[in-house]
Amino acid sequence: MVNHLLSRESKGPTGLILAVVALMVVFSFLNPRFASVENLQNVLFQSSVPLIIVVGATLVILMGSIDLSVQGVMGAAGMAWILITPNTRTGLDYGVWAWVIALGTGVALGLFAGLIYERLKVPSFVATLGTWYVGLGIGIMLYGNGLLPSLTNEALARWPTRLTLGIPNSFWLAGAVVVVGLVIMNYTRFGRGLLAIGNNEAIARSSGISVSRYKIMALAIAGGLSALAGILATMQLGSGSSDIGSTQLFTVIPAAVIGGTALSGGEGGVLRSSLGVFLLVILNNGLVLAGVDPDYQQGVFGLILILAIVTVAWPHRNRLKVAK
Repeated sequence: MVNHLLSRESKGPTGLILAVVALMVVFSFLNPRFASVENLQNVLFQSSVPLIIVVGATLVILMGSIDLSVQGVMGAAGMAWILITPNTRTGLDYGVWAWVIALGTGVALGLFAGLIYERLKVPSFVATLGTWYVGLGIGIMLYGNGLLPSLTNEALARWPTRLTLGIPNSFWLAGAVVVVGLVIMNYTRFGRGLLAIGNNEAIARSSGISVSRYKIMALAIAGGLSALAGILATMQLGSGSSDIGSTQLFTVIPAAVIGGTALSGGEGGVLRSSLGVFLLVILNNGLVLAGVDPDYQQGVFGLILILAIVTVAWPHRNRLKVAK
């Protein structure tokens, strides 16, 4: 059964790949600038943060749960990181420990959500929604009323956009996270366990899988990846902001669904969710270059998003249930 579940990761991405290619062709026809090297690099850059988040979100969704804490975790971790990295407010420089502390903040918030979810049997959307506000509160307190903290280390500020082999560094980081996510899902007991839990939790328990531990671990990993995304987004912005992740959740969850990762769990995978991210980023980028009036962009984006979900996710409609 486990091998059957695992094989689902590689099934079904062809339609999504064709949809991504079709969008690229259409937008290239509407505006040749879309296919320029500079714009394609920009697409990769724009994809970096949501790609990191979607890996953690997918691990949680695959077990039939959902993580809504992204914005709060990103805000708390991003603010924690910039205040102990060379900045205009504190002047502190903790070096690598700034990363450890910021990532640890995300993991701690994820563990907090996981313990509430599993130990107190609170639904995941409630536990993670509460964690969202806890993280947001931490970020706001760290932001304070003082001088806006901005990066003073030029190397850090420019690192995300700097090109390595023609590709932005931020995308190399995101790509590494996606590869690790694929390894976890395809070659570890933990990844197979998440699929088994999402497919049938009772059978997973009877098979000897420590369901409680896996659920808490998945949310902790998701918290750590949201924290990493918060750090990267802060570097891209060049300054601290408690609402650094304000729009990310509404990209990541639809991307996972478009990719065929079922909200009911047990179906989908990191690769498919990542392709969903590319589709949405290309769609948004293409609408801008196509000259769609900003007043109408959100409406057009929403209509095309619905069409994409219906087209790509329709074969999986029986599994797209409300998350546990």
